[in-house]
Amino acid sequence: MIKAQNLCHSFAGRRVLDGVSFQVQKGEIFGLLGPSGAGKTTLIKILTGQLSQDSGTASLLGRDSRKLSSHERRQIGAMMDCLGLYERLSIYSNLSFYADILHVPHRKINDILQGIGLYEDRKKPVSKLSKGMKNRLSLARALMNDAPVLFLDEPTAGLDPATTRKIHCTLNKQRELGCTLLLTTHNMFEAQSLCDRVALLYQGRIIDMGNPSDICRKYNHLNKLKITLTDGRDILLENGSASALPVKEYLERNMVASIHSTEPTLETVFIELTGKELGEYE
Repeated sequence: MIKAQNLCHSFAGRRVLDGVSFQVQKGEIFGLLGPSGAGKTTLIKILTGQLSQDSGTASLLGRDSRKLSSHERRQIGAMMDCLGLYERLSIYSNLSFYADILHVPHRKINDILQGIGLYEDRKKPVSKLSKGMKNRLSLARALMNDAPVLFLDEPTAGLDPATTRKIHCTLNKQRELGCTLLLTTHNMFEAQSLCDRVALLYQGRIIDMGNPSDICRKYNHLNKLKITLTDGRDILLENGSASALPVKEYLERNMVASIHSTEPTLETVFIELTGKELGEYE
């Protein structure tokens, strides 16, 4: 559905993308992770035909992204930095406007607004919305035409945990319907719980790619069990059969407050590989 092959692009002599290659299959949620300035938004703009790469190839729905027809463009849903929202129009009127452009029945608008928690505010002008509410409205617009491919740039940025869960539920439903999603995120929980695969992007290059859990296990150098006892002490044991007996003894004596493996998170993996946190600017 989505394919990038050795993509390169520069702005004012600065290489933003440097040989990026990956494929996204139908019905997959693929995440791009990286600090601000790593090239994530530029990559989405190239894949959706908004920007032409310096070299390499980008294809969408089996076609060169630079040569998409108007019909093919209508098969793309995109959420990009709240662009295209009309400040003086209400939430409902914004979606009504796009429904007319996309030839979508207006009755669908309320269903989408209820699904992302904006129905009660549908009469509010965009100028009165918080950043999080604008994010949700941008997502609603991207969902209007039942596009088989969705590009989402930070879909849950600025949202509270309850609304984020609603958005995740909506995106999972889209996947179940066969939709292919490519999203950027700084949210590690989001990446690990939502994405089938992720690519770690740093200084315009993919430094690792795969299933989030597989990536974390790959860099699990410590491979220990951390047991926190009821008296506050932390005990580190080997993560293997040799630790079965001491764990059993702690449990039988009701001394265990919690047990966790030391498997790293995507955040700690990224820091190990780059020395930077995912939210940092380059």
